[in-house]
Amino acid sequence: MNDAEAVLHDLFVRGLAGDAVAYRTFLQKLGVHLRAFLGRRLFGWPDDVEDLVQECLLAMHNQRHTYQSDQPLTAWVHAIARYKLIDLLRAKGSREALHQPLDDELAVFADSATDASDARRDLGGLLEGLPDRHRLPIVHVKLHGLSIAEAAQATGMSESAVKVGIHRGLKALALKIKESR
Repeated sequence: MNDAEAVLHDLFVRGLAGDAVAYRTFLQKLGVHLRAFLGRRLFGWPDDVEDLVQECLLAMHNQRHTYQSDQPLTAWVHAIARYKLIDLLRAKGSREALHQPLDDELAVFADSATDASDARRDLGGLLEGLPDRHRLPIVHVKLHGLSIAEAAQATGMSESAVKVGIHRGLKALALKIKESR
């Protein structure tokens, strides 16, 4: 029996006998052991290691009555961990099978630059039809990302006039779009 096996076995048996401190220490040391064991097997998925460690600890706690004290504890622990690992890999495999890889040559990707250009042209045309008191606040705040105060300073309008201009301008744009359908 190696040192880790002996320490874990002793803490676990004492924990089963009712020693809460020994059981808590066992769970902490076992968590470290499982992170190393599972980390080597899930090298590409570090985020899944901690979830799997917690699942294993819970399963071992729930199945602690099945442990035979004359058997190596780590063999029992590794068997449960392997079953949990297999469950995770099956779940990942079935989820991944649902994903279709996207081909870079798809028309969806090819048209995106054209669509963006068309959208800018259409928006520009819609905005040109608005009076300056509505168009300029929308352009400065909604398109260029200025604050209300910055837009007021840039346009020479008051902050409340900028807010009103945005509200009325967006309302007018919505009406234009609705009428064009």
